[in-house]
Amino acid sequence: MLRIITLTFGIFIACYSLILPAKIAIEDKDAAKNFDKITRIITDTISRHNFKQIPLDDELSETILDTYLNDLDPNRSYFLASDIKKYKQYKTELDDALEDNNLKPAFTIFNRYHEQVNKQVDYALALLEQNFDFNVDEEYQFDRSDDPWPATQKALDETWRKRVKNDYLSLKLGDKDSDEDIRETLQNNYQNLKRRTNQLNTNDVYQLFINSYTASVEPHTSYFSPRTSENFKIRMSLSLEGIGAVLEPENEYTKVRRVVTGGPAATSEQLKSGDRIVGVGQDEQGPIVDVIGWRLDDVVDLIRGPKGTTVRLKIFPKGATKGDFKTIAIVRDKIKLEEQAAQKDVLEINHGTGKYKIGVITLPTFYSDFDARQRGEKDFRSTSRDVKKLLIGLKEEQVDGIVLDLRNNGGGSLTEANELTGLFIKSGPIVQVLQTGGKLNLNRDPDPNLFYDGPLAVLVDRNSASASEILTGAIQDYERGIVIGEPTFGKGTVQNLIDLNQFQWMKGEPLGQLKMTIAQFFRVNGHSTQHRGVVPDIVYPTAFDIENHGERALVNAIPWAEVEPANYQRHEAGITTDIIEQLKTSHATRIESDPGFHYLLTQGRSDFEIEKQKSISLMEEKRRQRSDIIDNQRLARYNLYRNKIGQDEIDKETYLASLEEDSELDFTIDEDILLNEAANILTDFLDLSSANLAAEMLDTNSNIN
Repeated sequence: MLRIITLTFGIFIACYSLILPAKIAIEDKDAAKNFDKITRIITDTISRHNFKQIPLDDELSETILDTYLNDLDPNRSYFLASDIKKYKQYKTELDDALEDNNLKPAFTIFNRYHEQVNKQVDYALALLEQNFDFNVDEEYQFDRSDDPWPATQKALDETWRKRVKNDYLSLKLGDKDSDEDIRETLQNNYQNLKRRTNQLNTNDVYQLFINSYTASVEPHTSYFSPRTSENFKIRMSLSLEGIGAVLEPENEYTKVRRVVTGGPAATSEQLKSGDRIVGVGQDEQGPIVDVIGWRLDDVVDLIRGPKGTTVRLKIFPKGATKGDFKTIAIVRDKIKLEEQAAQKDVLEINHGTGKYKIGVITLPTFYSDFDARQRGEKDFRSTSRDVKKLLIGLKEEQVDGIVLDLRNNGGGSLTEANELTGLFIKSGPIVQVLQTGGKLNLNRDPDPNLFYDGPLAVLVDRNSASASEILTGAIQDYERGIVIGEPTFGKGTVQNLIDLNQFQWMKGEPLGQLKMTIAQFFRVNGHSTQHRGVVPDIVYPTAFDIENHGERALVNAIPWAEVEPANYQRHEAGITTDIIEQLKTSHATRIESDPGFHYLLTQGRSDFEIEKQKSISLMEEKRRQRSDIIDNQRLARYNLYRNKIGQDEIDKETYLASLEEDSELDFTIDEDILLNEAANILTDFLDLSSANLAAEMLDTNSNIN
C-alpha cells in the first residue's frame, strides 16, 4: 500500500511530550475518551458518506488486520510467523473493536512490534562488535515484502545478520569511511531506530491503527490527528517551503515519486523520480541520519525546513545497485509561482521537405490565485488566463500547431481544468462528477467561443493526474487533438477535508481531521479516469511497468467504472481512427532509427530490470564486479548515443566523475526527446492534413471538369 506525501511545505518541528516505557497502554482517560469520540465519528462518517461504500464487517476486519500488520512491518523484519498466527484471532474482531472503541487488539499487536524492534536493534548492535567476512558467497534479500514471515527467531536473526552485513558492505564500497567510522555510523543509525520507536505515544499508535481501517476502505481516505492536522495545514498553506518532491514508501525505503516543477529539487536537477532516500542530514556538515525503515511522516519531518537552509540527502539513484550511494545537497526554498506557471516555447521541426514551427505550452499544474479572485482583482493569475496570453503570443509567431505538455502535472483546480479545456472546444460538457449517493453533475465549458482552433497535441506521462486527466480525456473524446505519451496516473476521485471538531457540542480537546473521498470523475464518453487513467492515442514505448504505477498500484483503490455518455458534439475536423493509425506507423518508423529514443529505451529497460531485483550479493568482489558491469554498460549506451549524434566519446573516469556529489560535469541529453517526438507526430498530422486537403481540391476540380 502506498502513502504519498508532497514535500512543498513549511517548517514543522516534531516533538513528543514523553518517552514511553517498554509497553504502551491507554492510561490517560481523557485521551481514551477522545479516541472514543473520534472513532465513532470516523466510522459513522465513512459508512454514511464515503464514495466507496463498504460495510464494517468481518470481511473488512480481516483486511484491516492485514493492513495494520503490513504498515507496522512491511518488510517482514520484526514479527514471527507465530505472532501472525496468534493475531489471526482478530481477523473477525476488529470491526467489533472499532464499533465498541476497544483498542486493546491494536495496542497488543503494537506492543509486540515495539518489543521486537528493541530486540532486533540490540542484536544488530551486538553484531557490529564482530568482524565480517566478505569473501563468503551469500545473498541478502533486501525486499521481503512478499515472503512468508520468519518461522523462528533464529531465521529472523539470520535475516538481520545479513542486513547488518549488507549495511556495512554498502558503506565500505563507498570508499569514504574507515572501519571505525562505518561502525560508528551504523551504531547511530540503529540506536536512532530504537529511539524513534520508543518515542511513539498512544496518539501515534491510534492514528496508525485508524488509518489501517481507512486505507482498507480506500487509499485516499485518511485520519489526521491534531498534530498531523497542523502539519497538513502548513503543507497546504500558500507559503510553500521545502525541496518540492512527492514521496511514497516502498518497503523500508522512501521513494521519490516525482519532483515538483519549480521546486528546489527540480531546479537542482539532482533528485529524480525513482530515487530512494536512505539518509537525511541538516546543513552542510551535519551528520546524516539513516532513515531506512522510518515512517514516511518522520522522513518528511527531517527533510522539510525553512527557506535558505540546506538539507543533505543520501540516495540510491534510480537504477543503481543497492549500495551505490550518492549524497546530494539541496537548499530549501519557496515553490515559485513563476516557475509553476504555464510557459511557452517554439520548436523548429525539419519534416520531409518542409520546416514547421510548433508551439509548446508547458503546464506544471492547474493553479489560480483564489484570494485575488475573491477580492475582485481583474488581473488575478490563473492557468486559463496565462495560457490565453501564451496562445496569443504563439499565434503572433505564426506557429503551425501547438503541443500542450502536461507531463508530471499532478492536477490542481478543477475550475481551471474546465476553463482551459474550453479554450480548445466550441462548447459542451467537459467532465461528469458522480457524487456519493448517485447524483451525477455535469461541468460544462463556461465560454461558448473557440479560442484556439489549430492543430493540437497533448503530451502526458504516468504522473499526469486528476485535472490533467480531465482535460486530456475531454480533448480525446472530442477528437480535438492527438494524445501522446504514457497512460496517465488514474486519479479520478475527489476528496474533502472534514474538521472533526464540528461534531463536538461543546469545545473540547482538538479531534483532528478526516480526508474522505466524496466523488468520482467521468469523461464525457462515460468512462472514468479512475484507475486506468487516459490511454494516449499514440503510446510511447517508455510505458513499460505502467501497471505498477499510479492508482493501479494502490491497494483497495476504487475500480474503473462507467456511466451514460454526456451529450456532446465531436470536433468538425476530428482526429479519426484512420488518422491515428497512419500517425502510429510514421511514429514507429521514426523512433526505430532515432538515437535518442534508443538510448532512453535501453537505459530505461536496464533500470527497470535492476529495480525488479530483490536480493544482492554479500561477497565484496561480486559486488564490485556487478557495479563495474552496470557502469560499463551505461557508459557504452551513452557513448553509442554520442557517436550517433556526432559527439566525441567520454572515458569511464570522466563519466563516473559526473555522477559524484557536487560535480560540475553534466553529461545528459540536452534535447527533450519525448517532446520533440510529440512535435514530429503533430507535423505528421499537418502533412496528412495538407495531403488530404490537396486530394479533396483535386477531386473537386475533377468533378468541375
